[in-house]
Amino acid sequence: MPKILAFAGSGRRQSYNYSVVKCAAQGAKEAGADVTLIHLADYADVPVFTEDLEAASGMPAKAKEFKQLMLDSDGFLIANPEYNSGYSALFKNLIDWASRKEEGETPLQAFMGKPVALMAASPGGLGGIRVLVPVRLLLSNIGMNVLGNQLSIANVSGLLDEQHEISDQATVQKLHKLAADLVAQF
Repeated sequence: MPKILAFAGSGRRQSYNYSVVKCAAQGAKEAGADVTLIHLADYADVPVFTEDLEAASGMPAKAKEFKQLMLDSDGFLIANPEYNSGYSALFKNLIDWASRKEEGETPLQAFMGKPVALMAASPGGLGGIRVLVPVRLLLSNIGMNVLGNQLSIANVSGLLDEQHEISDQATVQKLHKLAADLVAQF
């Protein structure tokens, strides 16, 4: 049973992208994966990565926790908000910390060769599509196998119920299919 880590690249508790990745995570569970869903808001206090900070203090505990989740996972479901046509600073900071090689590890061990399914959502008409290119580039460059299919969900605010869950069945089916495609990699 593959272990999948699912998260949104947003620190906002009511993030549209968290709603999207939560729905995809359910699809991965239904496809036979062991899924851990986390919220990056729980890691928002990790200091901005610098080599000086790392040399002086080592890796912060919450950064180590995030990295360990990545190390323990076989693949990933990631939904990213689009901030000025790019990804959030919180997402990039955690990836930077997780990329640091510690004693006994191979370079980029948390990422190397692991498959990832990408998605984005926004209340606008483009659905966050512009963020998928830089996220794909970043994750490919650190050794992840980014699935060719990805989802961009436009006008997502109209696809949610009162509990902030995806309620549009066509969107649920698309998210579950993407997740099942990830699980099929194992």
